[in-house]
Amino acid sequence: MKAEIVAVGTELLLGQVVDTNSAEIAQGLAELGIDCYFQTHVGDNPLRLAAVLGQALVRSDVVIVTGGLGPTEDDLTKEALAAVAGKRLQLHPEALAQVRGYFERLGREMPENNLRQAMIPEGAEILPNRVGTAPGVYLKVHGAHVFCLPGVPGEMRAMWKEEVAPRLSRLAGGPSVILSKTLRFYGIGESALEERVKDLLHGENPTVAPYASVGEVRLRITAKADSPGEAARIIEPVEREIRSRAGRFLYGEGDDTLERVAGRLLRERGKKLAVAESCTGGLITHRITNVPGSSDYLRQGWVVYSNEAKVEQLGVRPETLARHGAVSEPVAAEMAQGALQRSGADLAVAVTGIAGPGGGTEEKPVGTVCFALATPGGTRTWTARFAGSREEIKWRSASEALNLVRLALLEERETP
Repeated sequence: MKAEIVAVGTELLLGQVVDTNSAEIAQGLAELGIDCYFQTHVGDNPLRLAAVLGQALVRSDVVIVTGGLGPTEDDLTKEALAAVAGKRLQLHPEALAQVRGYFERLGREMPENNLRQAMIPEGAEILPNRVGTAPGVYLKVHGAHVFCLPGVPGEMRAMWKEEVAPRLSRLAGGPSVILSKTLRFYGIGESALEERVKDLLHGENPTVAPYASVGEVRLRITAKADSPGEAARIIEPVEREIRSRAGRFLYGEGDDTLERVAGRLLRERGKKLAVAESCTGGLITHRITNVPGSSDYLRQGWVVYSNEAKVEQLGVRPETLARHGAVSEPVAAEMAQGALQRSGADLAVAVTGIAGPGGGTEEKPVGTVCFALATPGGTRTWTARFAGSREEIKWRSASEALNLVRLALLEERETP
């Protein structure tokens, strides 16, 4: 069974809105064992929308449309579907009751425009919307199953879970599934990681595919089988082999982040962390505190952006700043040591650098970032060079600091 996703909205083509719906629907299709071969963005134009739907009906068994079900004149999904199917739009009593009920629950009068949302192609079924006003639509056209869902992500998500996924599961004819597992790596580039696992990238079941993002690389292992358990068994030996080759570069899986993994290790070891930040401006602490329960292990944080703050808040010596400059390993070391002493934590990480776009020199170009990790047993320092925009350099710097904490705790755990 082949599926296709059509996302409707001129705002998608203009880049004003990021299409998260298609990604979620594609993941849902994969979980049902349904192959998604095409995804299309089309604007709020009746002729182009009808052309896209007509093409989708010819080449796909299932067409999922998201967007264009609202009450305004540029919401044209149902009109285009009716035109392609050779149907008339008609007022659907159940759809009208649903739309009216939404406004009644809010204690408001329904605007006349919202009548459009109760107009449904003849012969179609409505898909109840328990979150918003726009009913969804199901219609079988020329042998293809067409589902029209709202563009609002929360409404789409609820309708997919409650109405569409159960129907598609029955249409797919059983428990066939596509299962994916994602492994996450830090400290190794995409090409270097590919070299380590090159022979594993050419399999048919499971398949292995690399993906790069800012500061990290992912490998997605995907298997197709008749049950989730069987798919997991197909994935397991390949995953085990990748883990054996990746070593410390592999930091997590699935939805893991560096901050979550570092936090788990801190909690397991019963350790408290302090953070001293300059160029990252609080980003490290922000990422740590995005994890629920981080108060168990985050003791304290400082943002010491100016030299004066480094001296006053963390005890960095003026002579160290004068001799080496703020972006230097000696200053990073004194920042980390000061944070460790003042917080009473078990370890402290510090970062100071040049995020750009200005401020760089030939000796210390933009992207030069110095790090330090201090514990009662000593302090280690190092310097990294990052490329990218100011935001990317800050993100990479925060990731590097979190990874340093992760590696330090792994080393400590393995020490007798």
